[in-house]
Amino acid sequence: MINRFRHINIFIAALLGCFFIYGCENDLKEVDKFSKKETGVEEGTNIESYLSNGGVLRAKLTAPVLLRHQTSVPRVEFTKTLHVDFFDSLKRVESQLFAKYGEYKENENKVYLRDSIVVFNVKGDTLKTNELYWDQNRQVFYNDKPTLVIQTSAGQRIMSEKGIVADQNLKWFTLNIIGPGSFVNVPDSTYQ
Repeated sequence: MINRFRHINIFIAALLGCFFIYGCENDLKEVDKFSKKETGVEEGTNIESYLSNGGVLRAKLTAPVLLRHQTSVPRVEFTKTLHVDFFDSLKRVESQLFAKYGEYKENENKVYLRDSIVVFNVKGDTLKTNELYWDQNRQVFYNDKPTLVIQTSAGQRIMSEKGIVADQNLKWFTLNIIGPGSFVNVPDSTYQ
């Protein structure tokens, strides 16, 4: 009789073991889902954001859509245009920027802009290009792409095939006209 219970116990244990083994089988796609880290994306609409430096208002950004990607390197995308007003110390608009796309790298305080970029100041001086970086810390724009600068006050149109470095209010700029290492400095065009 004891032998009989022993056989039943062994049979039940073997049967349960089969269920456990069967139940522990994992689909590789399911395992991959758990191992992949999904990033969160926050979305905002009708964005109005202000940038200040030392308590002084420096810029106002407006955009219809903002996507904030929470990855190891956080970034913010403006996928449907953006507009920035740059202010002087008296909160007067000094220059404006328009672009169809922008990407802000939070850790670097830099904005990558592309597609139909136009920057102009109150004097009418204008910068046009299809790719531009805005360094918020240095308050400059720069690129190494074809850029058109129109100086209204001087009646000049200057085309740079190799890039530009410019103050965010277009008070000064340096164009790379001929090639790397060959620059033409344009005189200060500050307000008179």
